[in-house]
Amino acid sequence: MRRGSHEIGGSCIELACDGERILLDLGKPLDAEGADPRLLPAVPGLECGTDPRLRAIVISHGHIDHWGLVPLAHTSIPTAMGAATRRILHAAAPFVPNPFTPGETIELADRKRITIGPFAITPYLVDHSAFDAYALLVEAGGRRLLYSGDIRAHGRKAALFDRLIQQPPQAVNTLLMEGSSLGRLDEDKTFPSEADVEALLADRFSLRGFVAVSASAQNIDRIVSIYRACKRTGRTLLLDIYAMEILRATGNENLPAPGWPNLSVYVPEYQRRQIARSRRFDLLEPYKAARIFREHITEIADSTVMLFRPAMMHDVDEANLWHNARAIWSQWDGYLAAGTGAKLKRDLADRNVGLENIHTSGHASIKDLQRLANAIAPDALVPIHTFEASRFTDLFANVIRRTDGEWWQV
Repeated sequence: MRRGSHEIGGSCIELACDGERILLDLGKPLDAEGADPRLLPAVPGLECGTDPRLRAIVISHGHIDHWGLVPLAHTSIPTAMGAATRRILHAAAPFVPNPFTPGETIELADRKRITIGPFAITPYLVDHSAFDAYALLVEAGGRRLLYSGDIRAHGRKAALFDRLIQQPPQAVNTLLMEGSSLGRLDEDKTFPSEADVEALLADRFSLRGFVAVSASAQNIDRIVSIYRACKRTGRTLLLDIYAMEILRATGNENLPAPGWPNLSVYVPEYQRRQIARSRRFDLLEPYKAARIFREHITEIADSTVMLFRPAMMHDVDEANLWHNARAIWSQWDGYLAAGTGAKLKRDLADRNVGLENIHTSGHASIKDLQRLANAIAPDALVPIHTFEASRFTDLFANVIRRTDGEWWQV
């Protein structure tokens, strides 16, 4: 394990067999300001690309704490990821700082085995707040390792978790299992489901007044919950170009799209400037018929919900929408402690707008992690992606703790 034995984020696992190697994830630590080459783990050939025995970097899903250092790796090293993950990264590129636009990749697909050198890899599509997320079974040298990636059992794809524990991979020697919820949730508690989030949003949307919801455009489950809550309450959801492009990149025709009822596309001022600077006017074309302008939003403010981010504050000010308005934070509340999240709280308070937290975790509860561990029944369970590795021995069987930089036999 190169990184992840004692922290959430920055995950990186190096596997070796017969002199050949692969990486599972190469994430940016959560406390890192940027993608600094000094953050790269000491993997031979990773930065210079001079070691052909480093066969590939396999990305479990599209969150930056799992891929954020890949752009610093040498371009000659192949990458593997889900097809939708690759499309989403490309769709996000015009709108985010330090974008990652992978070239040709090895495609991961649910339960379709691929071979990279001596490694046979079987991805298992899982429930997570990132679309197209996988647990990864790696077989090599007669041994079997299962990496959970990030996983949960209470999202809109909870059936995937149930399928995994009902039809688990057999004879797993080592389970590398995330433990993000340890320290955040009591052992006997569970997280709200996405259906619970939807119901609570619908309750809040039933009250009059403009509503600004701050949620990640890449949390597809949450966008669906917000949209369904709008339909239940007769409101119109306002999505920006970034959110629409992410939805389109999933390739899922069952997600909100232009022409759907209770949906309009609003292009905030900062995105108009971005599009003009980059001359990416093609980004506007698919959404012309669904587009709504600031003046009309002002007229129908009481029946609208905006997917909001701090860069839109000027637009909402200019449209005079904050009167009798409410704001909802639908992300991890830790982001409100400092930086842009803390500033958002202050800016809303200056406008006499309250901020309510309506959210659920992208990670499994302790109870669900125990269900997973019991179903897999590994010879050894190794904690990863957690600040509470010391608690694993009290909660799970066959726990063996490892440290960053330590090699061991699977």
